[in-house]
Amino acid sequence: MKKFWKNANFALKTGIIITAIFLIIGFVVYYIPHDDPFIFNTYKPKLAASMEHPLGTTSMGQDVKWLLIEAIHNSLLIGLIVATIGTVVGVFIGLLSGFAGGTLDRVLMVVTDTFVVIPSLPILILMTSLMKGKSTVILIALVLAMFAWAWPSRQIRSMALTLKERDFIQTAKFSGESTVQIVVTEILPFALTWSLSNFMNATLNAIASESSLAVLGLSPANLISLGNMIQWARDRNAIFNRQWLWIGSPIVATIVLFIGLFLLITGYNDYLTMKRGR
Repeated sequence: MKKFWKNANFALKTGIIITAIFLIIGFVVYYIPHDDPFIFNTYKPKLAASMEHPLGTTSMGQDVKWLLIEAIHNSLLIGLIVATIGTVVGVFIGLLSGFAGGTLDRVLMVVTDTFVVIPSLPILILMTSLMKGKSTVILIALVLAMFAWAWPSRQIRSMALTLKERDFIQTAKFSGESTVQIVVTEILPFALTWSLSNFMNATLNAIASESSLAVLGLSPANLISLGNMIQWARDRNAIFNRQWLWIGSPIVATIVLFIGLFLLITGYNDYLTMKRGR
């Protein structure tokens, strides 16, 4: 770990620090006992920043601080679930398709290409409309994950096509290993580095997609997320009421989170490039 931190570039270190702070807020501070921030009139409305309410309260009497913490938790949870499903499914299908070849490869690539070319936004709008404003973090994540696996699958397939011709793969075939065994034990280790980079990128894209839907008013109304916080503040005229902390805190948090994830991705890729160059 010390060697890794010493060799890590500035972007990677900064990205790790920012992302770690958000993870601590979303998955450690979140579990400190507190009142449900979604309930209206828990506190006096439109309170300014104070020791009790560092970010003030909303016009509905909600504590902005805990509203923001829960929003960070849910947005990160959505991003991590989508990234996990998209990466695992995409990598497995891509490796299996590239290694197996033949009819299985053609069938899997037709399905994959279909999901690649289908415009995701209209489908996401339709799915969220069918939910009628009521959903859970898990369900929203599953809807977003429908489109998160296809492009990684396409990319990882090209890696499998090159690896399948290596001598150690032919040795594994002659030793009697099945296709799935070879994919998991022989090829997958080569794809882990790429998979980690894709995982981080997929997390960023998932959070951005949910936030975009929320700002458009299409995210479930019962879901506290960064995008929904911005949308609720807009609906309640937070700008005209000069409640800058209410609308500003989720905007700043979203921007900083995106910068942190972007630096983490680019810094990690630069670190891998430097490491390979040695």
